[in-house]
Amino acid sequence: MDVQVWTYIIVGLTFALYIAIAIRSRAGSTKEFYVAGGGVSPLANGLATAADWMSAASFLGMAGIISFSGRDGSVYLMGWTGGYVLLALLLAPYLRKFGKFTVPDFVGDRYYSQTARIIAVVCALFISFTYVAGQMRGVGIVFSRFLQVDITLGVIIGMAIVFLYAVLGGMKGITYTQVAQYCVLIFAFSVPAIYISIMLTGNAVPQLGFGSDLINEPGVSLLDKLDGLSTEL
Repeated sequence: MDVQVWTYIIVGLTFALYIAIAIRSRAGSTKEFYVAGGGVSPLANGLATAADWMSAASFLGMAGIISFSGRDGSVYLMGWTGGYVLLALLLAPYLRKFGKFTVPDFVGDRYYSQTARIIAVVCALFISFTYVAGQMRGVGIVFSRFLQVDITLGVIIGMAIVFLYAVLGGMKGITYTQVAQYCVLIFAFSVPAIYISIMLTGNAVPQLGFGSDLINEPGVSLLDKLDGLSTEL
């Protein structure tokens, strides 16, 4: 079988796994649908959050920004990551404490204001649409490359699959689907990084490889070389 056939098989099996997880974890109540019944372990939540960070919008978008903007683009990467940390520390615990399912509900009850609730709704919609637009564009690009289809069709396929397991499983299904996605992504990220580090520096640990000298250019570290490329960009 050629590469294209293997691609169809692997992608198909991956999404079949996601849908199977969603069906197995399908929500049986409103609480399970919105907050997974409060029974997801911290480890699973952490893996799901990490998978969300390593999404199409962040991975493709941030890589593109840094490639075109050089080191100045890393500001967006730090802001993106810092935003996740701030949300996890300053907002998520209080949503759980107040027993609310959405940010507008929490803000409205916390500040006893319907106006604050409406402002929170507008902000949530604006941020969500901005994020989803980039996410769906990334999905369309990925499907168009791997499945050899038009980007628009790729977006539709991706939306249909996400809609299916989101509706079936709710937050519980999405969380465990994200856990599976994390395992796939961390493997896909780690293998090329380790291989490139070995090829360039002879060091199998990418983090240590940054400070190691290049095999073909003794006395020049990989980090210095990358800094030079970023400056030139």
